[in-house]
Amino acid sequence: MSDQEFKRALGYATAAFDLLKRSGIPPYPQFYELLYTYATGVNPSLNNRINAIFRGGTMPSAELAETLYYEFMKSDANERMSSVSQRMHARIEAVHDAIDSAMTTANAYSGSLQSATGDLERDLSEDAMRQLAQRLLSETRRMQDTNRQLEKKLEASRDDIAALQRDLDDVRRESMLDPLTKIANRKSFDEGLAGAIDDAKRTRAPLSLVLVDIDYFKKFNDTYGHQTGDQVLRLVAMTLKSNIKGRDLAARYGGEEFVAVLPSTDLDGAVIAAENVRKAIQAKELLKRSTNEKLGRVTASFGVAMFRADDNASSLIERADRCLYAAKRAGRNRVVAEIDLVEIDVTASTGVSAA
Repeated sequence: MSDQEFKRALGYATAAFDLLKRSGIPPYPQFYELLYTYATGVNPSLNNRINAIFRGGTMPSAELAETLYYEFMKSDANERMSSVSQRMHARIEAVHDAIDSAMTTANAYSGSLQSATGDLERDLSEDAMRQLAQRLLSETRRMQDTNRQLEKKLEASRDDIAALQRDLDDVRRESMLDPLTKIANRKSFDEGLAGAIDDAKRTRAPLSLVLVDIDYFKKFNDTYGHQTGDQVLRLVAMTLKSNIKGRDLAARYGGEEFVAVLPSTDLDGAVIAAENVRKAIQAKELLKRSTNEKLGRVTASFGVAMFRADDNASSLIERADRCLYAAKRAGRNRVVAEIDLVEIDVTASTGVSAA
């Protein structure tokens, strides 16, 4: 974890504990998780609800916090996963019952055949032979019926399991998306970066990382409101995603920060990609949907780093983070790569600072 990332996380934690203390809410893990999530701003529905409570002049109580936790933190994905698990368990039990029934019938049929073998070793009258044949025919038909029922149940189970697999895939995809911007979330980024690093080590292909931060987002959010702020986040997310190629991964890193993982891309290529995204963001004029009021243009700052042989995920992110904050200190709305850090640091020492 980079110093900047540590400071951000510590800021979120401090804000969460401050809310717990001011509201008199017990600092239980679930309530801390709720207010930490609120502090990060990654769940817009939760933030809208809590902001409405604050505007009403009240502070969240322990009872209200518990309600909000079960509403917002116990995600639909978890409920769907539980539902799929229960359905899978029921289907497996049905298959086991069908197999047990077939095995019972098969054992009985085997016993009948053994008994018939013993009978056939003795001299039987024509009538006794006829009765034996009828009994074996009846047992055989019963065995055939059982097998057909088993086949039908297995066929139905196969279809159900295929449907369950599709549901599981849908739940997994949803769990890997940021609910506001509909691009990959932090969990998806962590997994994607780990996989990209493994590939880079194995193939020795280049790998670059781009960190993106929306300039003056807090001021913009406070001036025009959270809904407009959400619109900005979606705009930047979609612009980032639409300006990278197939294997690349665009994700929301947290708050107003985004990240792009660029496999098979060296530092120069990553800088070009980041510059294209920067220009595309700046070119879009933002309108307030409710009034069609022109709100101006959004800009963003970029930090770019390339994977090294001795890197891990944390060290790569830390270098990209340093580049991002160098871009902020140098005046924002620019791309800074790790080879530019020395030059930017010298420029920053003349007095330009980041807010």
